[in-house]
Amino acid sequence: MRVAIAGAGNVGRSIARELIANGHQILLIDRDPNAIKPESVPEAEWLLADACELASLEEASFETCDVAIAATGDDKSNLVHSLLAKTEFGVPRTVGRVNHPSNEWMFDDLWGVDVAVSTPRLMCALVEEAVTVGDLVRLFSFRGGHANLVEMTLPDGSPRVGTRVADLNLPGDAVLVTIIRDGAARAPERDAALEGSDELLFVADPSYEAELAQYLVPRSMRTTAEIG
Repeated sequence: MRVAIAGAGNVGRSIARELIANGHQILLIDRDPNAIKPESVPEAEWLLADACELASLEEASFETCDVAIAATGDDKSNLVHSLLAKTEFGVPRTVGRVNHPSNEWMFDDLWGVDVAVSTPRLMCALVEEAVTVGDLVRLFSFRGGHANLVEMTLPDGSPRVGTRVADLNLPGDAVLVTIIRDGAARAPERDAALEGSDELLFVADPSYEAELAQYLVPRSMRTTAEIG
């Protein structure tokens, strides 16, 4: 894939290295001459330009990009870049970095953002995921599809312990995507039975999250594990 990254700071360069290692073509864009450091990611294409200007994106042939990542330290710039990439060039997938949690509500499809990545929210979710048992924790939101990636560590007393995956009657359009057991992720095979302490990852519509939590663990059973 050809991936454009607006913002060639530490975050942008780190993303570029990871994607290059996975075989993708990377374009790094920044308007600050001090940020243009081709020697730091020599495999990438570099462009000194304003990623919020239409002419700059035309110069970069944005219509050939598969993904546009807005990774600057400025939320306004990230929103404008995402909107231009989506509406003017039809980039199939846009990812926007949220620097300030109070601005997260704007990072949606109205601004051309398919996926919003908020570091503070993600860190909070990971902390909750690490210390809670029997509570549904939202890990990630897929803006384009209006769905969330949610997790629950199944307590030993859950009525779903021992239930085959094929027999789960999940509410709405919730889908079990993986089971993490003994530190290893495994596909949810139809005949596999759920066990206590399984970490279950679902993709679910936000409107069904409460019902999903109730189905897996009745409210009276939910506990919060202590940090030892």
